[in-house]
Amino acid sequence: MDIEKVLENLRKRNYVASYFETKEEAACHIASQVHGKSVGFGDSLTLISMDMYEKLKADPTNDVHSPNHPPEGRGFNDEAKVCLTTDIFLTSVNAMTDGGMLVNIDSTGNRAAGSLFGHEKVYFVAGVNKICPDLESAIDRAKNYAAPKNSARHGYPTPCVLGEERCYDCSSPDRICNALIVHYKRMKYTEAEVVLIGENLGL
Repeated sequence: MDIEKVLENLRKRNYVASYFETKEEAACHIASQVHGKSVGFGDSLTLISMDMYEKLKADPTNDVHSPNHPPEGRGFNDEAKVCLTTDIFLTSVNAMTDGGMLVNIDSTGNRAAGSLFGHEKVYFVAGVNKICPDLESAIDRAKNYAAPKNSARHGYPTPCVLGEERCYDCSSPDRICNALIVHYKRMKYTEAEVVLIGENLGL
């Protein structure tokens, strides 16, 4: 895989693009840039594995929010709404193409909404295992690999968990594939950085 080419393609799509060999280096990079800001998170095993919430929370000048860490008396949905109003938003992707397109499947819409509009800056953080050769294979990865594994992680009895690990285009009330977002290029008026990490991270 030609990482420099991937980074070049991301920059052609108007992203800031950076690469780090390890998740620790990537976490330090992000933490060094976020100071005195309100920060919101989308659900992400990649960011959890980086202890990104804890690292940003350790800076007393930051106001950090995550649906995975709601304060007492506030549930997932309410905290997710707060995350949509922050200066900075951090999320990952289910897949990306080596040409620089980003793909996410969302259940409640908080990750998708947070990545599209309203923040000063969005960080898309992903391991190199998310890179696919084209958009078709990236969507296939999101639908037939990441979504079933995320459904299983949350304990949802969807067909992709109970049956073969693939998309059934189901009508389950626990379905998490309710929106498919393809970022062809950086959204206008929002700075966005794709942080690539030379490890297999997340789903």
